[in-house]
Amino acid sequence: MGAQLRVLRGKIKSVSSTAKITRAQELIATSRITKAQERVAASKPYADKITAALSALVSHRSGVKHPLLSEQPEDKRSAVLIITSDRGFCGGYNSNVIREAEALMAMLREQGREPVPYVIGTKGVTWYQFRDRELGGFWSGFSGQPDFASAERVGRRLVEDFLKTDAEGGVGEIHVVYTEFVSMLTQEAQVKRLLPLQVEEVERDANGPLPSYDFEPSADTALDLLLPNYIESRIFHMLLQGAASEHAARRRAMKSATDNANDLINLYSRQANQARQAEITQEISEIVGGADALADAGRGE
Repeated sequence: MGAQLRVLRGKIKSVSSTAKITRAQELIATSRITKAQERVAASKPYADKITAALSALVSHRSGVKHPLLSEQPEDKRSAVLIITSDRGFCGGYNSNVIREAEALMAMLREQGREPVPYVIGTKGVTWYQFRDRELGGFWSGFSGQPDFASAERVGRRLVEDFLKTDAEGGVGEIHVVYTEFVSMLTQEAQVKRLLPLQVEEVERDANGPLPSYDFEPSADTALDLLLPNYIESRIFHMLLQGAASEHAARRRAMKSATDNANDLINLYSRQANQARQAEITQEISEIVGGADALADAGRGE
């Protein structure tokens, strides 16, 4: 009985240490979710303004042409940008994104295209490299706290590859797979086509139509500047959504782990009490048996 009690007490100590770690991770993730949500909200006005300016430019100029607005049917390679996390302990966050990306790439193959994964996040990079999958590009180190410089670096690489032909190692279209933050309990994997660009029309003001812009030095020059910035702002917004989703998924996973650890502690504590009670009962039985033996021996004398 003593050996069993020692084993159970060792398990209780081990699980208690694990529960402290998971509880700390849960509290850290909870504190970071609010900051991530604030960053998502702060990025929205800029995204809305650049979308409005780009929409006005395209809508007020008939027959506007730009490489980022043109379909490229002759190029059969399709880039798939996959946004994953650098750290683990976030439940099914990464597996859900990778599952959606694999489904998208399977669909592209059925359409006669060649998908090329571009991956953000250590977990996604490791997943594809472990399977010896060729990557068009990969980045890591900023999934938890994205900055615009990182989004700009990714966006420029994608635009450069889009402007190349297949023979030059380029791609004909670009898709993004990321996780959108819906609520603390819900995060949904999303698939969006980034290029060729499909300008999203903003809602018209109730007081009138969208304003007309004067572009200097010219509308074509403004388009050359706006389109890459628009793409980079979209990627930055997706990175921020992914960061908020990652923290929410980690909080939920760590809370579940803490609850499971506490359940195990309660179970092991009951088993330890039962083992201790059995040990005490055995000791009492041995004492009583010894006393009876002494009494019988005394009467025999």
